[in-house]
Amino acid sequence: MRIAELIAPCHFGLEAVLKKEILDLGYEISQVEDGRVTFFGDMEAICYGNVFLRTAERILLKVGKIHAETFDELFEGTRALPWEEYIPRNGKFWVAKATSIKSKLFSPSDIQSIMKKAMVERLKQYYGGAWFEETGAQYPVRVFLMKDEVTIGIDTSGVSLHKRGYRLMTAKAPITETLAAALILLTPWNKDRILVDPFCGSGTFPIEAAMIAANIAPGMNRSFLAEHWDNLIPKKHWYNAMDEAAQLADTGIQTDIQGYDIDGEIVKAARENARTAGVDHLIHFQRRSVSELNHPKKYGFIITNPPYGERIEEKKNLPALYKEMGKAFDRLDTWSEYVITSYEEAEKYIGRKADKNRKIYNGMLKTYYYQFLGPRPPKKKG
Repeated sequence: MRIAELIAPCHFGLEAVLKKEILDLGYEISQVEDGRVTFFGDMEAICYGNVFLRTAERILLKVGKIHAETFDELFEGTRALPWEEYIPRNGKFWVAKATSIKSKLFSPSDIQSIMKKAMVERLKQYYGGAWFEETGAQYPVRVFLMKDEVTIGIDTSGVSLHKRGYRLMTAKAPITETLAAALILLTPWNKDRILVDPFCGSGTFPIEAAMIAANIAPGMNRSFLAEHWDNLIPKKHWYNAMDEAAQLADTGIQTDIQGYDIDGEIVKAARENARTAGVDHLIHFQRRSVSELNHPKKYGFIITNPPYGERIEEKKNLPALYKEMGKAFDRLDTWSEYVITSYEEAEKYIGRKADKNRKIYNGMLKTYYYQFLGPRPPKKKG
């Protein structure tokens, strides 16, 4: 059984959520760094990671780590790696992405070009011949340079894991599926508690919550690059992961998840996305403004991504909008509210200081996850 190191990139600030997910799958963590978690696993772990992890952006098979301050060192270090153990003679390989932070080598295109040449040299030496047809399965390489340390991995996922396959229509400023899942997992919400998103947009928070509630694996309805890596991963590993995902899913549960938005067209899109995800029966979507937000049930959760006002003309509307949110929170005084926004004056206009505040990068945008914690519900008498 071949044990490898696997790298799972994630949103900056949410490494602890992904680490817990990996541990829950039964794998051992080898390192946690900004924006990624590395863990040990066999070839089947590639399948399980891709199918089951909700908060990882992709799964990389780590080839090695080298130190390089010059392009010569980068070339020699890359050529010394055992590429023939991963890439077959007809494999299509290239350096798909290079990211450099605080390193002497910083030009992504030069890094990509040098490393590809080094890989070709190594494989020529192993397989013979002067060139490769590259007509087989794809083995895209991703590289991170941090303080001249170069971490090299082959991408097993292909399309980023945030693309679950259900979000066919999106709102103006959508939150990614992986980020939404991570923010839900940061809360104590569970399927027995009501959850409302008053700015649901295309439905990402309610849909991810319904998938968590019904134990639907996020990668069930999509494919992955490494499914074609017959030289490394037997097909039965993929069948095992997908079969287990199908057995664990329980769409017959009862839960109360609601999504509201002021835009009727986007509410229709959210319903369609939920249908594609197979959870439309678990979510109630409705056209409704935040000023109408009220609910007779106690101890519920609001998890939402309200407008940020990234455009100047929209920014003037934010004080009134966030004041309305504050009024709604006051009406729901036993509820817990979780708000992700880049709007610096969110607390001022909501009218409350958050109990917790977490800085999270949504792409390149610095956002804050404000957590207004309500009282705990009384324990059920048993």
